Amino acid sequence: MSGSPAARVRATTFGLALVIGLPSLATAYQVRFEAGQACTFALLVDVVGGDNRQVKEFKEKNGIVRILSAGVGSQLTFTNLANDTTHSLRANGSVTNTTINPDGSFTNTLTGHNVLFLYPTDVPAGPTTTLYAGRVIYTSDQLFNFTLQGTHGKSTDICAALSS
Repeated sequence: MSGSPAARVRATTFGLALVIGLPSLATAYQVRFEAGQACTFALLVDVVGGDNRQVKEFKEKNGIVRILSAGVGSQLTFTNLANDTTHSLRANGSVTNTTINPDGSFTNTLTGHNVLFLYPTDVPAGPTTTLYAGRVIYTSDQLFNFTLQGTHGKSTDICAALSS
């Protein structure tokens, strides 16, 4: 993927699928991040298994205002394409509460086990790929630029795990 806005949206959508829990259409697929997007090196993510999360939309007269996703996601294997080091995560449970703000931005509260990809355009600036076990709050503007508001619990830097 290049660093173009379209690539950013596609890559972020993948990230949102991991953290928000949108049901996957396939039981196995791969996503590639170019060097500098999700880690300083090119990163391949293998996604295996059905995403068993349930999604509920909450609507008001002006449209959807909140999305709640809960359940068990997919098994993930991360590969550093520069040195072929891998790091695997089993499917775990998580809950994501996404509030759609009036200006079109989102506020996301994650609990359980979630992987969050931060790009250089995010706050704090990436590239980072982190597994969080606990609670994470971040906002996203309409262009899917993330601002991390806070975390509580354990975090694992997947890029660092793949660098050794």
